[in-house]
Amino acid sequence: MKKKTRLFNVLFILILFLSACNLPTDDQGQGLSSTAAAQTVEALLSATPANATPIFTATASGPATLTPIPSPVFTNTPAATATPNCPLAQFVTDVTIPDGTVMNPGQTFNKKWRLKNIGACAWNGYSLVFDSGESMNGPATKAIGTVNPGQEIDIDVDLKAPNTAGTYRGYWRLVTNSNVLVPVVSGYQGRAFYVEIKVAAPTNTLPPAIAQVILNNLTNEDGFVTSSGSTNPNPNVGDNNSNEAVQAFVSFDMSAIPAGATIVKVEVDFSGYDTLGNPWSLSDGCLRAYAQNYGTLDAGDYVPNGDPSGAYLRWCGAGELSSVFENADMKTLVQSAVGSSRLQLRLQFKSPNPTINGTADMVRFGNIKLIVTYQ
Repeated sequence: MKKKTRLFNVLFILILFLSACNLPTDDQGQGLSSTAAAQTVEALLSATPANATPIFTATASGPATLTPIPSPVFTNTPAATATPNCPLAQFVTDVTIPDGTVMNPGQTFNKKWRLKNIGACAWNGYSLVFDSGESMNGPATKAIGTVNPGQEIDIDVDLKAPNTAGTYRGYWRLVTNSNVLVPVVSGYQGRAFYVEIKVAAPTNTLPPAIAQVILNNLTNEDGFVTSSGSTNPNPNVGDNNSNEAVQAFVSFDMSAIPAGATIVKVEVDFSGYDTLGNPWSLSDGCLRAYAQNYGTLDAGDYVPNGDPSGAYLRWCGAGELSSVFENADMKTLVQSAVGSSRLQLRLQFKSPNPTINGTADMVRFGNIKLIVTYQ
C-alpha cells in the first residue's frame, strides 16, 4: 500500500511538470521552470518517508509543493508497577480509651489499638514497644501474635495515669524481630500511634477506707493480784474476804489492727461483769483503768500506790459500767499501741479501801470489748 501511494505521488508530480512545460513563457523561464520542477521531484523522492502522509501547499509563483508530516513513533516500554511493601501497618482505630479520656490520679486502665497488616509479608516475632512521651507505667516492650497480610489485630497494654493533673500522651510503635521500625499508614508521622489522657484534679477527695475491729480481752493473759502478792486467773477488782486490795489486769491482742493505721474512734464495752458485795462503796466509789504492760502476770505487777494518777477510763457506779461509750482518751491509748502486739490495762479502786468488813466487795469481769474504728 505504501508503494502505491508513493507511485501515485510521483505520477501526480510528473503531470504537474508536463503541464508547466505547455504554459506560455519565454525560453529562459521555461528552462528555469523545468529545472525547478525536476529538483522538486528529486527532493521529494529522497526526503519523504515511506510512511509519511503528504499535504499540498499552493504558491503564487509556481506549482503546488508537498510538505511531509512524520508519523508518530510508538515504543514498547512497559507501564510502571508498584514495589511490594514489607513490612507495612495501618492504624485503624482506638478500641478503648479515646483521646482526651479523663482519668483520676493514679487510675489504672487498659489501652487497646487496632492495626492492620497492609504489607506483603506476615508479622512473625514482632513487638509493641514504648517510643516516647509518657510511659504511664507501661512495659518497655510486649510481644504480639502472628499477623498475616490483610489481617487486623488488637494490641493492648496495661497503663496507669500519673498522679498529677494534666494532659499526657505516650507514643508506641511496632518493630520487627530484627528491631526494624514498621511504618504505620494513618499513624503519627507515619511511624507511631499513641494514647492521650487527661488527669483531672480531684474535686471531692474520698477518705481512706474505714474498717472496724473488736478487741476482746485474752482470758489466758487476764487475772488479778492482791496486795499480799497472790495471783488469780480471773480479772476481779475490789477487796476480798481478807480485806486485801485486789487489782485486775486485762490484755488485748492488737494484731488485728494494721501497722500505720489511724484510729478514728474507740468505744468501750466493759458491760460483761457481775459483782460481789458493794464494790461502789470502796474509796470514792469510782473504778479506774490505767495502762500497764505487765507481760506475764505476777506479784510484782501490783501497784501499791494508793492514789495513782493518769487513768484512761473511770466508772462511778453500775450504770456507767453497764453502758457502751466512745472515749477520746482510749483512742489516744490505742493509737499509741498500733504496731505493738498487746494493749494491757490495770483496773483498781483507790486504796486503802475504806471498808474493813471481812466481806468481798468485787467487780468480776467476763467478756470485755474495745470496739476500734480505724483507717
